[in-house]
Amino acid sequence: MQVAKIHPTAIVDATAELDSSVEIGAYTIIGANVKVDAGTKIAPHVIINGPTIIGKNNQIFQYSSLGEAPQDKKYNGEPTLLEIGDNNTIREFCTFNRGTVQDKNTTKIGNNNWIMAYVHIAHDCQIGNHTIFANNASLAGHVDVHDYAILGGFTLIHQFCKIGAHVITAVGSVIFKDIPPYVTAAGYDAKPHGINAEGLKRRGYSPEAILQIKRAYKALYRNSLTLDEAKIELAAMQASTPEIGLLTDFLNQSTRGIVR
Repeated sequence: MQVAKIHPTAIVDATAELDSSVEIGAYTIIGANVKVDAGTKIAPHVIINGPTIIGKNNQIFQYSSLGEAPQDKKYNGEPTLLEIGDNNTIREFCTFNRGTVQDKNTTKIGNNNWIMAYVHIAHDCQIGNHTIFANNASLAGHVDVHDYAILGGFTLIHQFCKIGAHVITAVGSVIFKDIPPYVTAAGYDAKPHGINAEGLKRRGYSPEAILQIKRAYKALYRNSLTLDEAKIELAAMQASTPEIGLLTDFLNQSTRGIVR
């Protein structure tokens, strides 16, 4: 029977569950209650503590620390979880912490994410699919990042913020409030600067849909409407442009307020 390809200097806890196709590099440490699925490659000098579940075909580069205890003073050793999906690239020196019992219990990374060096994802964060985190992007606890969001290098996100789908942030952005879907944000603290039109084109949005999203942005940010008034206008636009639904749903769920 085929067994996982484990370098002789690696240390793997007896309770770890590794698919037979997993590769573990030199001096890597896999702790108790870690599960790694098929095709995942873990480079040298990585530390993974459990409980952690890692899906299929991930590439985890050297010196990353995954599944460590949350940086939360309320944490008291509870068996919380880090869950990583499939087809993610996790570059050098990334740090992902497990969740806390005070929130979701789980820090979750979805599928097909491109996470560059020195990214920090704190406890209870929920990351969607197809996101890009540039070098040194850092998330405080309880942050949600939705599908196809792109965080510029050194982006900092305050705890409990939500980052909508297709958002893009500029280098060095500092975010204290929620960013609605499609919005480009920049600055300290971050302000809206139009929509991510180029990203939407690349993802197959039609010219008409992009035009309507631009109009929705104007209703939200340029027409001197209150947030409640803008929500009413966006709800009317949604009837003819389903893509506006991402905006209306997000605004209805926002708890911190949005960047304005």
